[in-house]
Amino acid sequence: MLAWTADFALVLLFAWLIGGLTLHRVLAHVTDTVGLLQSSGWALLAGHGSALGRTEHLLGTMWQQIAILVVQAFALLVAGAFLYHWISLTLFRRTPGKFLAGLEIASCTRRAAAVRAAVSTSADIACFALACCLLVFGAFTAAFTVWLLSVIVFWYNVLPALTASGRSTADRLAGTTVIRRSRH
Repeated sequence: MLAWTADFALVLLFAWLIGGLTLHRVLAHVTDTVGLLQSSGWALLAGHGSALGRTEHLLGTMWQQIAILVVQAFALLVAGAFLYHWISLTLFRRTPGKFLAGLEIASCTRRAAAVRAAVSTSADIACFALACCLLVFGAFTAAFTVWLLSVIVFWYNVLPALTASGRSTADRLAGTTVIRRSRH
């Protein structure tokens, strides 16, 4: 539990950094759009068709562009979480969280590290990120369904680790085992 908490805290720190970058990008986009509106406000009101229709189109386009920035942030988060796990396991056979807890992954080949990283990232981050992306695009039912699936996938990965074997679904699929090792 300590290892997972420490690793997840580092991923959350990365998420916070990405969130700050994304907020900066969104604010820059909104500022650009407001400037465009100010410079072409008369054209918006005096143009052909209804001003309300043109305004709705402009705001809809702006929302789509902001939604793309948010999706890019979630994709970066998922890729970063995967790389964090995969690189740590490939180079050191443990993540910083596992190091703190005195744990190591046995039988950790590059392939096994990639499989374990993919399953862990999917269970911890990717399914939830997909639900958030669907929500941003207004697919509420799909977002709720994927969120529910993300909860199931998370527990499907975790619960086997609480049995006598101590192997999560990620361990079972990767063919690895978590073992105790000194921190030095």
